[in-house]
Amino acid sequence: MHNDNERKTVKIEKTSLAAAMRREDADIATTEKYIRSGEAVVLKNRCRDMEKPCVVGRGLATKVNANVGLSPDRSDIDNEVKKMEAAVAAGADAVMDLSMGPFLGELRRKILALCPVPVGTVPVYELTGEKRGAFESLKEEDFISVLRQQAAEGVDFFTVHSGITLEIVRGMDSARGRDRRILDIVSRGGALLASWMMANNRENPFFSRFDEVMDIAKEYDIVLSLGDSLRPGTIMDATDRFQIQELLVLGELQQRAFNRGVQTIIEGPGHVPLDQIEANVRLQKKICHGAPFYVLGPLVTDAAPGYDHIVGAIGGAIAAWHGADFLCYVTPAEHLRLPDIDDVHRGVMASKIAAHAADIVKGIPSARKRDEDISKARAKRDWKKQFALSLDPELPRKVRESSQPKESDVCTMCSEFCSIKIAEECFKTKRGTAQSA
Repeated sequence: MHNDNERKTVKIEKTSLAAAMRREDADIATTEKYIRSGEAVVLKNRCRDMEKPCVVGRGLATKVNANVGLSPDRSDIDNEVKKMEAAVAAGADAVMDLSMGPFLGELRRKILALCPVPVGTVPVYELTGEKRGAFESLKEEDFISVLRQQAAEGVDFFTVHSGITLEIVRGMDSARGRDRRILDIVSRGGALLASWMMANNRENPFFSRFDEVMDIAKEYDIVLSLGDSLRPGTIMDATDRFQIQELLVLGELQQRAFNRGVQTIIEGPGHVPLDQIEANVRLQKKICHGAPFYVLGPLVTDAAPGYDHIVGAIGGAIAAWHGADFLCYVTPAEHLRLPDIDDVHRGVMASKIAAHAADIVKGIPSARKRDEDISKARAKRDWKKQFALSLDPELPRKVRESSQPKESDVCTMCSEFCSIKIAEECFKTKRGTAQSA
């Protein structure tokens, strides 16, 4: 057993940090300080080489993660690799392989070999096998072994559902009246662990053996993404006692990891109404000692299936504005089916827009400059520069070309009555007259 009072400092791999900081406005010395205080993390397994390591946290641009992965009903490895490539091309800063079912190990190893950005996983998914019932027969050591295996393969960060305890699960089981949730557990990993705990009447191994979890993370410089098993799956369940109860446990685990020099991020709620987002972010930051906050969305309404990428972007922009550091994308296919390549692209773009909008008001200089430069290009009706500065350059180019086959400095919305051009000519004439006088 380790003495958590003996503080061990995070070891910072200078080469990886320098590579990650090339795309940041912050200086390395300040970011190193935040890494040592637990307010920023570097997503990079020491055993893995990658083109674009990523740093997440205080003072840095808001990052976006995209999920890919096989399901028990869909096992097309080549297609999932194409989704990974589409996510990276759209600007995802990290990719998580959330595969379940057969061939998940083969896909993970392929993605680790090909993906230029950090790769995360939910290791407990590998333990599901092909039949759900077999999960409840697992031994405690199985949960630790799968972490060791994936760490050695090079996974950069993984979700570990250490905050859902036997006490909390029993409390949910006995909840009545207003305490009863509409959707008890929407986290797959959380639901699996709850079923194991109830079937075996034993504590969550990721909680009871958290020292071993930290040992593995420390050895490989893996970032622990402490999972929110009890995130609300509907806005009606948001910020309830079970979510907060788990968050309190995560705060304690984060502090233990911090004292061991293990990097952590905290996963946050999924479905949260607009008026509760700021409070959720502030609460997480307070309870988890400023650790980077990783949110799914959040989704601000449950009434827009098919448009959840937009719903998530609305919540993501507000969450990032108030301090969330890492947005997990939501695709149009959320709650409906396994996303396809187009869903992945649209999901990443929606979250990138949310992240960029938040970075403008968070004071990230490059975000504001991008908007300033594209506005100046718009004033000059410099279409090529506008496209180049767009978050998704191909879309505006295709839209314009579809209705503007001939070269023109205006668009078909206003044509010769373009307000920008009329005003330009108006003031040019007035200013020219004034200068000649």
